[in-house]
Amino acid sequence: MAELTIRKMELEDINQVMFVELSSFTSPWTEEIFIQELKENQHAHYYIITIDEKVIGYVGMWIVLDDAQITNIAILPGYRGQKLGEKLFRFAMQRAISLGVTKLSLEVRITNIVAQKMYRKFGLVPGGIRKNYYTDNQEDAIVMWVNLL
Repeated sequence: MAELTIRKMELEDINQVMFVELSSFTSPWTEEIFIQELKENQHAHYYIITIDEKVIGYVGMWIVLDDAQITNIAILPGYRGQKLGEKLFRFAMQRAISLGVTKLSLEVRITNIVAQKMYRKFGLVPGGIRKNYYTDNQEDAIVMWVNLL
């Protein structure tokens, strides 16, 4: 049976995280951005999900005081549709709550209905639109948020 683990992202994980990133986004982050997040951003919290030590996804968030912002979340395409994104997102929410977060927010592409449905399962609701938010195609983002109290 495959061993599923969620743990803190380490610098040694970045090569595998980059494979997830490049497989998931049209405007992927660079390796340097991940290194900077892990080494220099005191507000950054990144976690990976692995199956048998293979990184199949990750989630990142910034926590400032009692407010969390999900920066990104991705699951390798071959592992989607198995509720692994939900498991990873639930972990991030629980981690945020344990760190004293009371509000959580994120941006999601207006066309990403699958992600929006998942976020709604966790109580997130639309709170506004960021016009031309995505640099690859100027697509609008929906800001979604939830009060964790």
